[in-house]
Amino acid sequence: MKKFALALLMTLASLPLWAQSNAASGTLDLEAEKRRLSSEREAIEKRFLLERAACYKKFAVEDCLSESRVRRRTETDNIKRQETALNDIQRQRSGAAELQKLDQKAATQREQDTREKQDQSIQNQKDREQRAADHASSRASTAAGAAERERDFQSKQKAHADEQAKTAQRQAEAPEAVKRFEDKQKRAAEHKANLERQNASRDKPRGAPLPPPPPVTPAPATP
Repeated sequence: MKKFALALLMTLASLPLWAQSNAASGTLDLEAEKRRLSSEREAIEKRFLLERAACYKKFAVEDCLSESRVRRRTETDNIKRQETALNDIQRQRSGAAELQKLDQKAATQREQDTREKQDQSIQNQKDREQRAADHASSRASTAAGAAERERDFQSKQKAHADEQAKTAQRQAEAPEAVKRFEDKQKRAAEHKANLERQNASRDKPRGAPLPPPPPVTPAPATP
């Protein structure tokens, strides 16, 4: 931009003062200036033709023509300088516009990069939080599974211990049960034997009845 400003100042030196002011403010209409210079060039050529015709009517034709040529060349050179200055300004404006586009593109790219970095940073944070949550959930699930397996193991251990205790109790109670069974069988046998004796007694024939007792004789009365 500094080079552009320097080149613009150098170019302005070739323009009229009013054009310099407009060019410096960036309001100079380049196309209008080119049309103005083209009109001035046509006017210079017309005037040169008129002056040339007038010179042939004078006594010192060559001197007149020479002065006319010098004036034409001076004015034409001034026109050329202004055209060159306008072309330089146009190129510089195009270059500045291109630089501005590049700057805007770079700024847009930087802004986009910044947004992408921010979005990526946010996404990375979300990913880290999700991984942490998944890890915590996995650990909780593992702990819950371990606790469930421990409960199952304890339950099986208790069931096994209960079964062993019942078996031991049955084994400890087995002699007593056998004794009770034997006693029961013995009582049943005795009861059966008693019943058989009773039945046998009822089935025996009865003996003859006893004779009646003798009558009692009253004793004599005492005098």
